[in-house]
Amino acid sequence: MESKKNDLISIVVPCYNEQEVIPYFYKEMVKVASEMQNVDFEILFVDDGSKDGTLEAMRGLSLTDKRVRYISFSRNFGKEAAMYAGLQNATGDYIAIMDADLQDPPSLLPVMYKTVKEEGYDSVATRRSTRKGEPPIRTFFAKVFYKIINKISKVELVPGARDYRLMNRRMVDSVLSLAEYNRFSKGIFEWVGYKTKWLAYENIERVAGTTKWSFWKLFKYSLECIIAFSTAPLALSSLFGFLFCILAIVGIVFVIIRQAVWGGSAYGWASTICIILFVGGVQLFTIGILGQYLSKTYLETKKRPIYLVAETEKDKR
Repeated sequence: MESKKNDLISIVVPCYNEQEVIPYFYKEMVKVASEMQNVDFEILFVDDGSKDGTLEAMRGLSLTDKRVRYISFSRNFGKEAAMYAGLQNATGDYIAIMDADLQDPPSLLPVMYKTVKEEGYDSVATRRSTRKGEPPIRTFFAKVFYKIINKISKVELVPGARDYRLMNRRMVDSVLSLAEYNRFSKGIFEWVGYKTKWLAYENIERVAGTTKWSFWKLFKYSLECIIAFSTAPLALSSLFGFLFCILAIVGIVFVIIRQAVWGGSAYGWASTICIILFVGGVQLFTIGILGQYLSKTYLETKKRPIYLVAETEKDKR
């Protein structure tokens, strides 16, 4: 009688300058893998054009442990491209996305796997219940972002959501079918649907190294989400245009009436300049919104690859 094949879980780990944390992550993953019976693992590191010894650390692990695979990009393409590459090259029945800094605790994997395997869920996602240790200004803007995006988008994002999640093959294939160049995975995961269970845990500090996400990078990333999953800014620019047309008509009528009644009251270059500057600023603002959507459309129509691979573990074995 043929023995039953073990389920294979692929762990996708995007990395950018994570030389310091990779040994800690690998040690923790080996520990968790040894505790999960009748399950096989592959760890797929994705080097997003790192400039330190990240690639060398991946090479070393892949030579000593056949469960470790890696993909190295030709340059830095961003975390979204790294996650997409990992999902595209993972061979497991179940695929998890995790950060290497251990802010995504591997100890949750047994519970996540059991939930998807036995409870009928397609994925188990994680969210931070607290933002302890995070700068207050970042916490404030994160809360504002989630409130805004959930009001203007048809896709609802869970506050505090992490990229850390375990998915079955069916959901991963659906995510990969959205091969758009401008990606926001948290939104894509919600857009494809499927049955998802959320696990909450308190914020965990990095085990080593420093975060690669500055406030400015997070701000640009939030704009990517808004543009990718909402057309509300376009409607807002149209509303601005309509309101200022109404105000202009009202202003013209007011000036004509005042000139007819009091005479000589239509002069005043200072107030005119202020109005022109204000209206011009609003016009530039709305044109900027249109430009953002146009630029994203331009990049999509180029059909450029999301990433380019310079090396994998097969090149060194």
